Amino acid sequence: MTTLRDLEVRHLIAFDAVATEGTFGRAAEKLGYTQSAISQQIAALERVVGGKLFDRPGGPRPVELTPLGSEVLDAARDLLTRIESAGHRIDRFRSGEIGEITVGTFQSTSAAVLPLVIGRLRERFPGAEVRVFETDHDYELFEGLANGDLDVSFLVGDIGPGFQSRQLMEDPLVLLAPKDRFPAGPVSLKTLAQEPTIGQHANSCQLTCEMGLRESGIVPNYVFRTNDNGTVAAMVRAGMGVAYMPALCVDPWAYGISVHATEPKLPPRTISIAWRSGRTQSPLAEQFIDITVDVCTELVEKRKDVPAVA
Repeated sequence: MTTLRDLEVRHLIAFDAVATEGTFGRAAEKLGYTQSAISQQIAALERVVGGKLFDRPGGPRPVELTPLGSEVLDAARDLLTRIESAGHRIDRFRSGEIGEITVGTFQSTSAAVLPLVIGRLRERFPGAEVRVFETDHDYELFEGLANGDLDVSFLVGDIGPGFQSRQLMEDPLVLLAPKDRFPAGPVSLKTLAQEPTIGQHANSCQLTCEMGLRESGIVPNYVFRTNDNGTVAAMVRAGMGVAYMPALCVDPWAYGISVHATEPKLPPRTISIAWRSGRTQSPLAEQFIDITVDVCTELVEKRKDVPAVA
C-alpha cells in the first residue's frame, strides 16, 4: 500500500506548477526557484508515489503527464485547494471574523450592555457565533469561567484570584420612586425609613444595597420582592412603593417614575468583564472584550447627563 507520510506540500506545489506551465523551467520561474530545485521536488514526489509522473520528450517540447501523473494531479489539486481553504479559515479566525464565544451575564448587563456589544460584533464579524448564559447567581458565573463553560463573563464586585478582568464601570445605586413622589434632586435616606419598599431576593446587588442602607440606619420596609427589574419598575410606577436599584437597571426617562440620588449616597457596585487566568483567549473573545470596554465607556459618558446617576 502506498504511504504518503513523507509527502510535503512543496512537492505538490512544484508538481502543480510543472503540470500547469508545461516545463520545469517555466515552473521554476513562476515559483521563484531554480530549475534543479523543481527537478528535486518532482523526483522526491515520484519516490513517494512510487512511479514516474511526467514523460519528458526533451528539447523545447512540454512535458506530458503519465497516467499515474494524471491521477496524482487530481489528488494534489484537491489537497492544495483544501490547504488554501484552511489557510483562509485560519486567517478569518485569527482576525475574529469567525469563531464561537460563550458569554456569562446577569439581568442588567443583558438588557443594557450586551445588545450593544453583540450588535457591533455582528456588524464587524457576521460569521461569529455568540452564546449567552444568564443567571442572578455570581457563583454560577465564576464556576462557568473556572471550568471553561464560559469564555468571558460580566461580574460584579471583587474578581479574586484565578481570573483576569477589565473594569467596565462604577454603577451607582439610586432611588426609584413614583413620579412626583419626591421633589427633584437627592432624597435623604432618613426620610425613607418607613417607605414601602420593593426589593429583590438575595443576590450580590441586593445584599450590597441592604448593607449600605443598614450602615445609614435604614431597615427597608419590604412589601414585595422580585428579581425581575421590569417588574420592580412596574410596581414603583403603580405606586406600591420605592426601590433601590443599580442605575444600569433603570431607564431614567421611563414614564411614571422618577430616579433620584440618595443622601448620603449608597455604595456603588463595580462591573467588570472577566476570564480565567492562564486560558488563551480566542481572537473573537479578545474582540468581544475590547468592544465591551468601548460600549461601557460610552454608556458612562452618556449617563453624565442624568443627575441622579452621574
